[in-house]
Amino acid sequence: MKKLILTPDNPNGIVEDLTAEELTQVETNKANVEAERVAEETARQEQADLKASAKAKLIAGEALTEEEANTIVI
Repeated sequence: MKKLILTPDNPNGIVEDLTAEELTQVETNKANVEAERVAEETARQEQADLKASAKAKLIAGEALTEEEANTIVI
C-alpha cells in the first residue's frame, strides 16, 4: 500500500510505501469500522424486533415488558 505526502516543497506529492506499523494500523482501523458497522446493524435489528414484539403483544392484549413499553412513542 502507498501513501501520498504533500508538502510546500513538493506540492505534487511524494509517493511512499506504508511502514509495517502503518499497515497494521490501517488493518486495525478497517476491523474496527467493520465491527462498529455490525454492532450498529445488530442494534437496529434488535430495536426493530422489540417494536414488532411490543406491537404483537398489544394486538393480542398481552402484558408488555418494560423494555417493550419503552419502545412505544406516542
